[in-house]
Amino acid sequence: MARDARLYDLVQILRDGRLHTAAELAEACGVSVRTIWRDMAMMAATGLPVTGERGLGYILRSPLMLPPTMFTADEIDALATGLRHVEATDPSRARAARALLYKIATILPQAGIDPPGEG
Repeated sequence: MARDARLYDLVQILRDGRLHTAAELAEACGVSVRTIWRDMAMMAATGLPVTGERGLGYILRSPLMLPPTMFTADEIDALATGLRHVEATDPSRARAARALLYKIATILPQAGIDPPGEG
């Protein structure tokens, strides 16, 4: 798992407001406990409200809101695939599916989705 994706996953796990041990986080992310220690230190150093220490666990001190457009590449691909399927198979929703594909392509150009009519 790439570091950026892992850090995002760690924040998502910690958003539940509970204390999480490094071993629990390491298992969830498929990395070593030592990697979690480094990640937590880096996250705290960049200003994220993460507190904790080795042997006790980690927690977010305050709620953290992430933009709703934080999608993984796989999520964007699944969304676009689903919308294209709806567009092709459901005439009553085809127009809405095309509009959504266009909006996603416009809002998230880095996703590489071809807007309807251009792909």
